[in-house]
Amino acid sequence: MSAPPAFATIDVGTNTTLLLVARARSGRPIAEAEVLAEAAEITRLGRGIGGDGRLGAEGMARTLEALERYRTIADAHGATLAAIGTEALRRAPNAGAFLDEARRRLGVAIEVIDGEREAALTFGAVATSFPAELAAGRALVVDIGGGSTELVASERGVVRFRCSLPVGSVRLHERHVRHDPATEAETAAITADVDAALDTARDAFARSEPDSGAIGLLVGVAGTVTTLGAMALDLASYDPALVHGSRLTRAALEAQIARLARSTQPERERMAGLDPKRADVILAGSLILQAIARRAGVGEVRISDRGIRWGLFYELASAQRDDG
Repeated sequence: MSAPPAFATIDVGTNTTLLLVARARSGRPIAEAEVLAEAAEITRLGRGIGGDGRLGAEGMARTLEALERYRTIADAHGATLAAIGTEALRRAPNAGAFLDEARRRLGVAIEVIDGEREAALTFGAVATSFPAELAAGRALVVDIGGGSTELVASERGVVRFRCSLPVGSVRLHERHVRHDPATEAETAAITADVDAALDTARDAFARSEPDSGAIGLLVGVAGTVTTLGAMALDLASYDPALVHGSRLTRAALEAQIARLARSTQPERERMAGLDPKRADVILAGSLILQAIARRAGVGEVRISDRGIRWGLFYELASAQRDDG
């Protein structure tokens, strides 16, 4: 019997460009996929998103170079390639030129998805990773990106609300931070922006039924959250096997925020678990997570290393099984 086909899924984000190459295992659940390769590069495609929204030349060049490397990896595994783009490409007035060149280098078009589709892919990845926990009661999944944050609320595994909010780590850092370390007024301004955005998404936190209970599970996805998990674990190098499924308590989150808020850029760049390229925007991302955890009323965040690229892989692999 031949092995199932391999798929390479690329997530072109505002801050990070990520690759997953994997295949389903014959006769095994999709969640137990065989990972052939993974890569993540902080390419800053959306640098400037807090201003006029245009893609900068350096960010485009870095991202295109990463995409070329990813295509080489995908080709080496004989994988079918699929790529998606999120907030920076949704709003950038000069996205067309980048997308044309990316298609030439990748051999496939990047599908620019809307916020609802982004939230759905994130939820699909989390639901596949933590099916029992999501089925047990009310859950909230949060995906903090560079340009936007997606929220998906579910009850007993069924989605009842999802939205995309225009607050992200890069966007808020560029909008508010002018000092190093950030001043109290700057961090307060970030939190105020997040709270205002969350006010527009009250349904994410509200009970659909009076007896439905409180939010029992908050799952955090993407670079801000996995970085905070790696920092809490004091990892010298990132290990997805240790980070995925780990728990970050509110107390541990607030301790990391306090440490980040009093540190300079060079000090943050030396912190275990923190990629130096993320050291400038990690505080803004952490404040987004803190505001959401407070609003949800939970004591901890469950961390998922499996985000949009995994959600897309699960879709492709499931469709292939159904067709086969």
